Amino acid sequence: IAPQQSLPVPYNNMAAPGAAALVQYVVLRGDLARPPLAWPLGAVVAQGCHAALAAVHAYRERPDTGEYLEMGDAMRTVVLEAPDENSLLDLAEILKQNGVEHRIWMENPEGIPTCLALRPYPKDQVQRHLRNFKLLK
Repeated sequence: IAPQQSLPVPYNNMAAPGAAALVQYVVLRGDLARPPLAWPLGAVVAQGCHAALAAVHAYRERPDTGEYLEMGDAMRTVVLEAPDENSLLDLAEILKQNGVEHRIWMENPEGIPTCLALRPYPKDQVQRHLRNFKLLK
């Protein structure tokens, strides 16, 4: 039997005070996966991945972002559905007006907005802006 090994540093801090409250919200357009667009599941998932990474990269200097990344396997991401392009863009405008840092992901070269992701935030700071969106199914 191998001796117990300590976990790498990021995983030792998973239960740090306040860490559990951090969440990254990702909002994907639900209409991408349905006819008439009917994008493959992998293509839709890729949009969410791109947006999440773009937001984390853009705001990597924010303390919440660093703390979120240090959470390791305890990182919490919530994926919500915007019904269509207009609702996604409306949300982006609301977030902008309220100073909520986020990134919109555009599928290029077509220039189609597909997804947006907030940088990691304490849930109670941003949840009110997202309450009209349901979990992506």
